[in-house]
Amino acid sequence: MVSEEYRVFQKQMAEALAAAPPPETLADRRARMETGMGSLPLAPGVEADQLDADGVAVVRCRRAEAVDDPVVLYFHGGGYRLGSARTYRAYGSRLALAAAATVILVDYRLAPEHRFPAAVEDALRSWQWLLSTGVAPGRSVVAGDSAGGGLAAALLVAARERGLPLPAGAVCLSPWADLRNQSASYARCADSDELFSKQSADEAAALYLDGADPAHPLASPALAAWDGLPPLLIQASSDEVLADDATALARAARAGGVDVERHEWDGMPHVWQLHYPAFPEAVEAVRQVARFVARVTAGT
Repeated sequence: MVSEEYRVFQKQMAEALAAAPPPETLADRRARMETGMGSLPLAPGVEADQLDADGVAVVRCRRAEAVDDPVVLYFHGGGYRLGSARTYRAYGSRLALAAAATVILVDYRLAPEHRFPAAVEDALRSWQWLLSTGVAPGRSVVAGDSAGGGLAAALLVAARERGLPLPAGAVCLSPWADLRNQSASYARCADSDELFSKQSADEAAALYLDGADPAHPLASPALAAWDGLPPLLIQASSDEVLADDATALARAARAGGVDVERHEWDGMPHVWQLHYPAFPEAVEAVRQVARFVARVTAGT
């Protein structure tokens, strides 16, 4: 049973969407996200500044009283074609406060201007930059939502392949982790997921992959070998089309011996965590993230 607070929020969001004309182009959708999400205020007591991570732009959200906070390297969602570090500033600041962590939002390159594996390359570069600043791998977690959740998972696989130090763990929120887009939940949840769909997934995958194999483990980390990788927290809704991607990612990681926390909510929309603290389900999800970050980075 979803909370009454969520029902009120859902009604308000539906009214806001109905009042706005649908965007006509990808540029329109990007601009709308920048104007809407990018203009939201930061959480109190959190500062945000833009940095250059060896050629990759990042936004660092840091508590004003931070003392040796762990670091969360975060990859935004948007199907590899939408979103930016700026659009996630407000959410990053709220996550920083909730998790008592410094959150670094990565502005990785987007399709169709930059195709696979550009996003993975930028994720690797930002991770290597973070290590070069003196942050210990054991005090770091990589994270992301939707496509960003898949990218965080792919970063682990790519870092292992290159022999790089690995973070203490990874957080994947509603992850898009299999770009073949064949999961049964695309049909099962077609009517309950108003934010993502089989059509959207196919369009986004085509732009990002540009003919590359969707089964490549850095495009679809649910198909990768997970041996030797750090703990994983996965959250998804049973009502979203990526529910089975989350399950497949958890199964693959567990098969590789990874410590996996897999949590599922009923009745929530895709990446409901971004709306923290608007309703209890978002609050509990972010608290789980905070507990996971504290657990895997403790004692280092």
